[in-house]
Amino acid sequence: MGFRTRITALALAGSSALTFGVVTATPAAADGPGVGTPTIVTVGDSYISGEGGRWAGNTNTSSSNVDALGPAAYFDNASNTAETIAGCHRSKAAEAHIGGGVLSANLACSGARTATQTGSNFKPGIDFYDNGAGLQGQAKMLQSYAATRNVKMVVLSIGGNDFNFADIVQTCVTNFLLSPSWWPNYCNDDSSVTANFTSANVTAKTAAIRNAILNVRTAMTNAGYATTSYKIVVQNYMSPIPTSTGFRYSQSGYTRQNTGGCGFWNNDANWANNTALPLINGAVANAVTQAGGNAVLMNLTTAFNGRRLCENTVGLLEEKALATWQSAGASDKTEWIAQIRTLSTVFGPYQVQESLHPNYWGELALRNCVRQAYNGGTPRGGTCARGTLTGRNSLGEPNMSLN
Repeated sequence: MGFRTRITALALAGSSALTFGVVTATPAAADGPGVGTPTIVTVGDSYISGEGGRWAGNTNTSSSNVDALGPAAYFDNASNTAETIAGCHRSKAAEAHIGGGVLSANLACSGARTATQTGSNFKPGIDFYDNGAGLQGQAKMLQSYAATRNVKMVVLSIGGNDFNFADIVQTCVTNFLLSPSWWPNYCNDDSSVTANFTSANVTAKTAAIRNAILNVRTAMTNAGYATTSYKIVVQNYMSPIPTSTGFRYSQSGYTRQNTGGCGFWNNDANWANNTALPLINGAVANAVTQAGGNAVLMNLTTAFNGRRLCENTVGLLEEKALATWQSAGASDKTEWIAQIRTLSTVFGPYQVQESLHPNYWGELALRNCVRQAYNGGTPRGGTCARGTLTGRNSLGEPNMSLN
């Protein structure tokens, strides 16, 4: 398919202003802290908003073969005709919506950092920003929403964008595409990448994530909740690509990107799994510890192992002789992470910002773990993993465990 060059920045997780995402039911007016239908709320970035949730697996044939949700996948306004904030990508497959008599609201936003980003591309952070004209930070939104609901669990994913995850991926894929296998240019020694993982920066980002957790707690306190009446479940990030021995495409030539959409050198893939991801997830875990109180960790590090992008245990639809995402066994045979797309391969209806995010199967797998974390109204943390589990439950979700 030719030599791919430029890629644009990818974005992490999403939501919006004074609309509260997809809510599964309307509570009575008398609802409030401790009263009414139990509710969970998700806040944070693209790894919880549902970015990529439109697509069930990957294919280089017609996009319709993996289009599980259609063009309304990210619509979250009251009439289901548009996004409340463009690009937040609150997917209908997002992990918030566990059902079973539990209300849910997805306040997350793709591209969100711990602090709100203003300007032409507004991204609400986990703070109390309020411009007085309808644009608010996610903590402010949570405070308003929770005041008239019975929120039992707030699930938070934040920090990846603070570490410039999207820019790092862009650098790694660009270096792969612009250097030959006999003289690879690795991203893991580029100054623009290593600057994100200095001791000082990791400490600073840990503090920012801790403050985001504290802002969630403050929002709930302001809404009338005792800290013992709900849990803050903070999730970290899963490994999206395998280490060098787990790829099904050689790093020689351009097949790894042109066919698989996973253009990383082996050396960079190993670094991403063994250095970058542990540092980011370590910051999240340390932030949870520092925040203390009712904050617990849901560890996703290995949740998608065996189903990662370009992993040799799964494949594209056509590589597994599957007609569509609805073919028998598709959730076990195809990837749970969306392909990395470049400007030259991001023909509609795909979007660049969906790259390297959990897809439809991945979102449903995470939803399974969120339901287990909700734990019948007594929320808990744990490690979300697929392990050796296969198949799907009665709700169509890949079988997962939370231990």
